[in-house]
Amino acid sequence: MNLQEPLKGDDETLDAFYHGRIRVLQKKKGYRFSVDAPLLADFIQTQSNDELLELGTGCGIISLLLSIKPFRHLTALEIQASLADLAQRNIRLNQLGERITVLSQDLRTYSPPRKFDVVFSNPPYYARGKGHLSQVPEKSVAKHELKSDIFAIMRKTAECLKTRGRAYFIYPERRREDFMKAMYEPGLHMQRLRLVLPHEGEEANLFLAECAFSPDVCEDIPPLKLFEAKGEYSAEAREIFTGRSHA
Repeated sequence: MNLQEPLKGDDETLDAFYHGRIRVLQKKKGYRFSVDAPLLADFIQTQSNDELLELGTGCGIISLLLSIKPFRHLTALEIQASLADLAQRNIRLNQLGERITVLSQDLRTYSPPRKFDVVFSNPPYYARGKGHLSQVPEKSVAKHELKSDIFAIMRKTAECLKTRGRAYFIYPERRREDFMKAMYEPGLHMQRLRLVLPHEGEEANLFLAECAFSPDVCEDIPPLKLFEAKGEYSAEAREIFTGRSHA
């Protein structure tokens, strides 16, 4: 019996990542993740005893990709019921039910039963009133700050994070100032920063950030270049998209 087929709807695609180790269902016309998901999953550092929390999991892609790394358990929140259901099916599809729990819940009202070692999020990129909303509501909520903004996400991060915990984000470079203000408000500080460049010599369009309560000096990591001159992915980007040494 093929265990994949009962989980897949007619309006969905089934894609494979990390040399087939991770399988992901996505809506054909709903929200579909982009390159930022594997970039953040690669950037996050975990240890075997870590308890992880994701704020806004979508279809569950980042949590799924993180499953090749060590951790004790991961809790993933998703406000949209349709995406929470999809994420739950993706967890079952990859037989990760003992390691990852998806909760259909608004992160703003989430009351954590404990503090977490790692909190991470790929937040909506567009501030309220900016950019063009999609005709598909699922896409609009995922990409625009309609339900929650970066300040609410950073406050919840601080609320849920252990004193010595770590938080990870990917965010547009054009919104760095908003991110920094939101980070400092609840007492978080930048620990590591890495810019993401589309091509060599171009301005960064994204950045990866590791935050914590400790006000240590921030480590600037050399930028990640996604594409070579001929339009092909760079060597490091290819490593990231195949799971690096974990593959």
